Amino acid sequence: MQNVCNLLIEKLGTSVTISPPHFYHTPEAIDTLRRRVCVAAVGNTRQKAQEVCQLFGQSLGKPLLIKEEETKEWGGHIDSHLSNSPDSLTLQERIQNATAYASCRVFAVFEIKGKENRRNKLL
Repeated sequence: MQNVCNLLIEKLGTSVTISPPHFYHTPEAIDTLRRRVCVAAVGNTRQKAQEVCQLFGQSLGKPLLIKEEETKEWGGHIDSHLSNSPDSLTLQERIQNATAYASCRVFAVFEIKGKENRRNKLL
């Protein structure tokens, strides 16, 4: 980052002022993040249900109910008590402050199918 700033000042002259970058997320990007987190939560729930069914010798059927119970979003922050000035933050700290996080809690009910012995079906 600093190399790019130095190159621009070198090429354009000292009359150019380069401000530090300002990071932000568009509403569309936040919405995409929410959707991806929810889909991942449903996938994780299905995988856990599948593992439990295998533990008991059953097979997982289709989902009967999937409900998004809670979605949380938050941004990163630096726990720095030395300075509250945004200009004093490093580029990495600025990126960490601008990073968006999300979590989603889902409730799902799946059909459970018993595994029938194939020999019994043939007889």
